[in-house]
Amino acid sequence: MPLYRVTREKLEAVKQTSFVDEKLLERRDLQRLLKSDISAIGDDLMVIAEEFGDWEESNRRIDLLCLDKQARLVVVEIKRTEDGGHMELQAIRYAAMVSSMTLDQVISTYARMLATPDPAVTARREILEFLELDSAEEAELTDEVRIVLVSSNFSAELTTSVIWLNRHGIDLTCIRFKPYRTADEVLIDVTQIIPLPEAEDYEIKVRAQAQEIKKVRSARQEIFRRFWAQYIERSRGTTTLYANRSTSSDHWLSAGIGRSGFGLNASLTEDRARIECFISMGKESEDRNKAAFRALRERRAEIEGAFGGALDWQELPNRIGCRICTDLPGGWKTPELEWPELQDRMLAVMIKFESALKGPIQALRQ
Repeated sequence: MPLYRVTREKLEAVKQTSFVDEKLLERRDLQRLLKSDISAIGDDLMVIAEEFGDWEESNRRIDLLCLDKQARLVVVEIKRTEDGGHMELQAIRYAAMVSSMTLDQVISTYARMLATPDPAVTARREILEFLELDSAEEAELTDEVRIVLVSSNFSAELTTSVIWLNRHGIDLTCIRFKPYRTADEVLIDVTQIIPLPEAEDYEIKVRAQAQEIKKVRSARQEIFRRFWAQYIERSRGTTTLYANRSTSSDHWLSAGIGRSGFGLNASLTEDRARIECFISMGKESEDRNKAAFRALRERRAEIEGAFGGALDWQELPNRIGCRICTDLPGGWKTPELEWPELQDRMLAVMIKFESALKGPIQALRQ
């Protein structure tokens, strides 16, 4: 479908062009622009390497290697062609090559991309901040690697292959970058074509079910999966925070509070449950995060009065984000028969937490 400009008299079609005609190259232009802002293809991604190729006996390079919020590696391959070539086969090979990477290797890889006085320390801090973890011990990378293919268009052969691979447990996404030319600028229409956004949740669930049938998850992951499934079910009728959430095998479950950069998280350690609001507005947002935290802390008496008790205000000076939280006794080692009582306590606190913070957060200046 064409892209249209709205004028006073009519809808005026914008001329479609090509990256070749506009002299936009894969590495020099598209890859560089996505490296600087990956949100065009996913707001849950963090770029950790460009032209990555840390393996022996191969001169091949991954265009962009990313990490997502579920601590999975993401291979991003970019083409400016009209058919995508055979990029899906190339990306699968890359995914296999990086599937055995450890978190320490990911941190080391990201550190090489940083131009800071102590890149290793900065890399560890920023990755843990992105994953919303307190320590590297809490993160567990698996061999599940996502693949994102970016191209001006995709051939029927490629899309058929991608759909088949998705049905067999490989997480592949195709995103079309369609360029248009106006009188003085180039516009890019970014569209996810596989999986279709409307069917993505369904396809993810089907794929997750197939994967769970084929392999046995670790005991702790299975505990988290069952715990959060029950937690979400028990939330129905008391709060809409988890109305659109599915269960998770992570140690935490997130919900929104109506403003980007402010996440409501419920999390578990062995013997502690935590309800928190984590403030993180993205990379290089430390000053804004601290300013928002301090503005909320100025209303501490009001917020804690609405909550009905004291809260733990953690500015986290050595991290980008800040945290407001409260802890409860009981964690993932709690006997399963006692889960309902723990879940009800967590939900009651979460509801009061959201009620006390939502108004002050919405009132913050941009």
